[in-house]
Amino acid sequence: MFSVIFPGQGSQTIGMGKEFFEKYSLVKNLFKQADEALGIPISKIILEGPKEELDQTINTQPAIFLVSYSIFQVMNKEFNIDFNQAKYFAGHSLGEYSALSSANYLDFTETIKLLKIRGQAMQNAVPKGQGGMLAVLGSTVEIIETILKENENNFVAEIANDNSDGQVVLSGNNNDLVKLIEVLKSKSIKNIKLPVSAPFHCKLMKKATEIMKNEIEKKKFLDSKNILISNVTAKEILNKEELKKLLIDQIENRVRWRESVINMISKGVSHFIEIGPGKVLSGLIKRIDKNVKINTINNESDIKDLKI
Repeated sequence: MFSVIFPGQGSQTIGMGKEFFEKYSLVKNLFKQADEALGIPISKIILEGPKEELDQTINTQPAIFLVSYSIFQVMNKEFNIDFNQAKYFAGHSLGEYSALSSANYLDFTETIKLLKIRGQAMQNAVPKGQGGMLAVLGSTVEIIETILKENENNFVAEIANDNSDGQVVLSGNNNDLVKLIEVLKSKSIKNIKLPVSAPFHCKLMKKATEIMKNEIEKKKFLDSKNILISNVTAKEILNKEELKKLLIDQIENRVRWRESVINMISKGVSHFIEIGPGKVLSGLIKRIDKNVKINTINNESDIKDLKI
């Protein structure tokens, strides 16, 4: 039994998806539709850069979605892979949008437009330089939660991503993160400040939530038999109304990736197929459970090697 998963921000590279773009007209058409829908040359930014432009959240989110969705469509339409057999569709943060569009809950053009707004809203929610994110390595969620509780009168930080055993990401105001780093150092807990311009998945994203609430509620989501796993609950999403609510909640809430993977495995999933740039999720899943089968699909030979 397999699940299809899609990566989030941080997996982007210049030239991602180029092999598919050059070979398949359906991918060229999707890139063209994306340029028209966004009103910017997103395909040129993906294929040629510059990196600084691709790394801007407003561009990164639609770019990763476009590449992930394009590869998914090649697998489906050119290689006749039957994704109706998939037990679940899931994605990490923005990857949840790749999952829901690939699972036929929202049209491609509507999804990419929504991600441009999401990227801009999240980028602008906090003045540049005020907020940030910190990866904590080799610890557990429980230990980090205890540290945050013990220091709640000293500083405020929130768990943004529970990624895997030994990898937790926190968000907060930069001044608070400096204080948190001191506490982590005193306990010999390794941490790395991440090169991001905003503190995602925490209460500082409140302005972004308001914008996305307005946008998501306007969208006409479709009925689909494919089952999504929510970042917010780590559980199955029951219907499109719940999906809308959880996408809004996702902006300020923790990405429960570790719990999501454990839940999928407990429901019989023994094979994960990561579709899109990079291998980030595959690496996280290996840390969560070494026994499951993982395929990462970045190029055509990856598809040819895939056995379901």
